[in-house]
Amino acid sequence: MADLTTSSIEVEADAAQVMSVIADFDAYPQWATGVKRADVLETGPNGRARQVRMVLDAAPIRDEYVLAYEWHDDDHLVSWSLVEGRVLTAMTGAYELEPAGGSTRVTYRLAVDLSIPMIGMLRRKAEKVVIDTALKGLKQRVESGGGMDSARGD
Repeated sequence: MADLTTSSIEVEADAAQVMSVIADFDAYPQWATGVKRADVLETGPNGRARQVRMVLDAAPIRDEYVLAYEWHDDDHLVSWSLVEGRVLTAMTGAYELEPAGGSTRVTYRLAVDLSIPMIGMLRRKAEKVVIDTALKGLKQRVESGGGMDSARGD
């Protein structure tokens, strides 16, 4: 597995609000650049997704893949790993949320391996773009009040 690429952002909301948006996979196409579809295949006893099928169209990578999710530490950590993919051969990632004086510091970690050859430096740069775009989309979605109650059916 490749080295993890990491980036963080401050979001003006509490961790529960941020995690609510992260857990609302139906809304990913509205804010997660490149995600065309996200279908929950299996949920756990807490009502949160255990497996999600994603359709990604983020040139140059187009893929359909399944991720397994684990939810930890009461709205402070979610991690995932690749179950199956076509172009993606491995993926691990996580969102870690830390209170930051009225806001939440969101750290995104990601490592991917592809079936297509890519120089490590270019892969890490692509991961950084994916992470930064996702963090900005998440921040905008949370701070605009989008999707706050749909993740748990509240």
